[in-house]
Parts: sequence; structure tokens; C-alpha cells
Amino acid sequence: MARILLLHSMYGLRPAVHQAADRLRAAGHEVHTPDLYDGRVVDEAEAGLEIKDEIGRDELLRRAVVAAAPLTGEGGLVYAGLSLGGSIAQNLAFADDKAGGLLLMHGTSDIAEDASTDIPVQLHVADPDTWEPVDWLNAWYLQMRKAGADVEVFRYRGAGHLFTDPDLPDYDAEAAERAWATALDFLASL
Repeated sequence: MARILLLHSMYGLRPAVHQAADRLRAAGHEVHTPDLYDGRVVDEAEAGLEIKDEIGRDELLRRAVVAAAPLTGEGGLVYAGLSLGGSIAQNLAFADDKAGGLLLMHGTSDIAEDASTDIPVQLHVADPDTWEPVDWLNAWYLQMRKAGADVEVFRYRGAGHLFTDPDLPDYDAEAAERAWATALDFLASL
């Protein structure tokens, strides 16, 4: 069983995040889903970007650190996130020398040139994805390997960016099922 911090996308703590958490809990994991947007939930990308920009990246990271703090320690917290939440999760995982793993759904973040980690990492991303272009993903993968991460990337041809959210136009039921099945195997291996 893993202890997982699951961070939401720029759309906020939507029903899809709760559904993902329930799926992970049904597999025996302990899952925490903090609300980094103070209850605001949107259906449009532009509105989500406005909230993200209003709060600011530093404040979002601070809120995520506060949410993670009581969960860290022995046993290693697994950081997970959807799109924007994946970007934040990646930053938290690299800062936590006891992190147990990193599960990224739809999103990544920059990696410092001198970054170092040995955590297992799994990324699930649409192919192509306008938010995560191929050149970016290739460079990200190489930087992750250079940092020492044990990284796997799963690309879903023809799926939309947030293909696991059944309430968004990007949803792809087949890709979502494959992604969650693969992610559950990954979490079981930690």
C-alpha cells in the first residue's frame, strides 16, 4: 500500500480527481487530495489558467508543501498529479529525499540541471499533446534519466490532454482505462 498525495489540474478539485482517488483507494492505497484552489472548480481551460495565475506558482507550491508535510517521512510519500498537479508533484518529489515515487498524469515540470533522484517515475500523456509537446517530452525524459530517475513514459495516441477526466472534451475512455491500469501496477510495485 502506498501513501499518495494526488494533486488536481488547473481545473481545480473536480469530480474526476475524487474518482481517481477512489480508484486508487479501492486498490488499497491511502490517498490525499488537497484543494489548492480553495474550492474553485472550472470547466474551461482559460478560467483554470486565470485561477492558477491569480494564486501564482509560488503560492500553489507552498500550499502543496503544507498539504504534503504531515504525510512525509518513513515509508516514502508517493507524489501524483494531473496536468498542473503533475508539475507541482514533480517539484515536491524532487525536494523530498524520502519520496517513494512519482506518478504524473498529463503533466511535467522543468528539471534543474543538477537535479538528482533515484525515485521511480511514471508519466502518462496524450500523443500529441499541445501542453506537453514531443520535443519537450523527449528533453524531459533525458533530463529525468540524467538525474537518476527510473522513468517510464506511456503515450496515448489520439487522446486529448486530460483524457482521464470524463467530464471534459479530452476524455478518452479506452486511454483512461489503460492509463489507470498501468498506474495501479506501478503503484503496486513501489
